[in-house]
Amino acid sequence: MAQDHIRYDILAQEALRGVVRKVLSEVARTGLPGDHHFFISFVTQAPGVRLSQKLISQYDKEMTIVLQNQYWDLKVSETGFEVGLSFDGVNETLLIPFSAIKGFFDPSVQFGLQFEVAEAQAGPRIVADPDDAEGEEAGDAEQTDEPGIEESGEKVVSLDSFRKK
Repeated sequence: MAQDHIRYDILAQEALRGVVRKVLSEVARTGLPGDHHFFISFVTQAPGVRLSQKLISQYDKEMTIVLQNQYWDLKVSETGFEVGLSFDGVNETLLIPFSAIKGFFDPSVQFGLQFEVAEAQAGPRIVADPDDAEGEEAGDAEQTDEPGIEESGEKVVSLDSFRKK
């Protein structure tokens, strides 16, 4: 079989993440229409994810959030989204890059997407108070899925290594 130099697998993942970006952007602008609501699973150790110390200790690998009735300040950028949620009565702000998302599901219409997430090469920025981020921007931790690229001595792992055989 010929080698895929175009990397259709990566292009398809990026396109599907664009669906999530577009949906969340629309919801941020106009609110959730009808009975739509979302379950979003993400890797908590992925680069660029920002959670409180409390949440990272509870969800050290993966977390699923629900955007339905009680969320606020949904902000969407090209690289990710930020949302306010309450956990055990404590308000939290989460910053989630689209590259960290493992699953997106809208049970109102039985629509779902699954994504592959490369293992984290660096831990998340954990801040007890998002205002104490000391000037760090969420976009500082960039992740690339390009195979064979070396960055500061670390090998970037191809998505192929995570595929079920």
